[in-house]
Amino acid sequence: MSLTGKLLIGQQTIPGDREIIQGINPATDALLEPAYAGGSAEHVEQACALAWAAFDRYRETALEARAEFIETIAHEIEALGDELIDRAMAETGLPRPRLLGERGRTCQQLRLFARTVRAGEWLDVRVDSAQPQRQPLPRSDLRQRQIALGPVAVFGASNFPLAFSVAGGDTASALAAGCPVIVKAHGAHPGTSELVGRAVARAVKACGLPEGVFSLLYGSGREVGIALVSDPRIKAVGFTGSRSGGLALIKAAQARPEPIPVYAEMSSINPVLLFPAALRNRSQALAEGFVSSLTLGAGQFCTNPGLVIALKGPALDTFIGAAAELIQRSPAQTMLTPGIFNAYESSVNALAENPRARLAAVGQRGTAPNQGQAHIFVADAADFLADHALQAEAFGAASLVVQCAGHEEVREVLEHLEGQLTATLHLDDEDLDQARSLLPTLERKAGRLLVNGWPTGVEVCDAMVHGGPFPATSDPRTTSVGTAAIQRFLRPVCYQDFPDALLPTALKQANPLALRRLLDGQREA
Repeated sequence: MSLTGKLLIGQQTIPGDREIIQGINPATDALLEPAYAGGSAEHVEQACALAWAAFDRYRETALEARAEFIETIAHEIEALGDELIDRAMAETGLPRPRLLGERGRTCQQLRLFARTVRAGEWLDVRVDSAQPQRQPLPRSDLRQRQIALGPVAVFGASNFPLAFSVAGGDTASALAAGCPVIVKAHGAHPGTSELVGRAVARAVKACGLPEGVFSLLYGSGREVGIALVSDPRIKAVGFTGSRSGGLALIKAAQARPEPIPVYAEMSSINPVLLFPAALRNRSQALAEGFVSSLTLGAGQFCTNPGLVIALKGPALDTFIGAAAELIQRSPAQTMLTPGIFNAYESSVNALAENPRARLAAVGQRGTAPNQGQAHIFVADAADFLADHALQAEAFGAASLVVQCAGHEEVREVLEHLEGQLTATLHLDDEDLDQARSLLPTLERKAGRLLVNGWPTGVEVCDAMVHGGPFPATSDPRTTSVGTAAIQRFLRPVCYQDFPDALLPTALKQANPLALRRLLDGQREA
């Protein structure tokens, strides 16, 4: 399939007329063809008009038809074969096995949402039957269901060109909820985005849906993004990226005459607590697991273990020494883009120049462009507490070990932290009481708590929470991974005293969809 370098607005391919975006092979710094001229406010207007025209029809599609549409997207992505993987490798520097796994995760995620749509539990149907004889006042017949919010703007992520981008989790969950989607492709992988975008568009056409169910736009700078978020027909936003980018979108969304929710995943350093017995009994194994997690994918994961917290002493010294030795042997890795590499270099240089932190180890120097070296730094808890800059995210394979004088200082460090996506506890049986005492703090600070594991790797399933208090995300009540992500794009509507013929199918008295309703306070089998 030849790439066109054009915007995809509904079923139309349209040339942009703004500044050009061009993919770059980060392993060589070579420019990749074709060039993608960015869209304008006029293109946003076209896409939003189509999405709004499609909304009322798409949100009432039968559950089976919507599920089949989402499964068709997965099939169309798989049908791209090696062309998709080869282009993604060229644009990101990521290895083939990683991208094959990410494609599999993307399609698994789509099929999981198709299953969710079919089950219908997300409709959360509640029925309180009429009680005309109730005294002193009768009760009306009241029925509630969830409906789609409206068209959703999704912003592709730099670090996951498939699973968090054009047909990633935000798009999958919004489409599952019944929301048309307009994606702003990430400028780092425009060709990959076009291939996936055209796969989604083919699925729209094959399933006979309105063309406005999906559009794909490009744009450098902020014109397209701000225009999307500001358009009154857009009712929610999904974003994964930097804190500055997320805050800019939130500001624009709140400045509208009708403010809308922005579900932004932005910044997290994912603290790892090493409890005394665990550290004493298995410091070498902990160091190996830590470095493996830290350096995975050049550290370019939002769940990278960027902070380690433990009690000062010989066991921690052993851990730091073992981790440092492993880091010194770790090869430099190509980062996703020159911009991400430069930002990482700036972050580790700032830590190296900070008098409150000391460099414990640095990885091998790279021999090709944009290769990041792994780093470990160490700081005392008092210095960490005194300098907020020490908890800034360094997006890459860099971590800070914080040495605490006692258990209460560990608690103080945890209370000092911003909101996080994850918090990890490494413990043995002797550590359970100390761990239990910290759980209330950790629950307030993070969206996912792990014991004796590592935070990199987010399972796509019903129970997963990939979210957390600000600045990990802009709304701690939600998740961007797992089937509960559909809830971000829904709102409840109550129907009072409707004749059965006028009720939506999900609310009809005969329950034709065989949903598990909450009927007069009892959950049906």
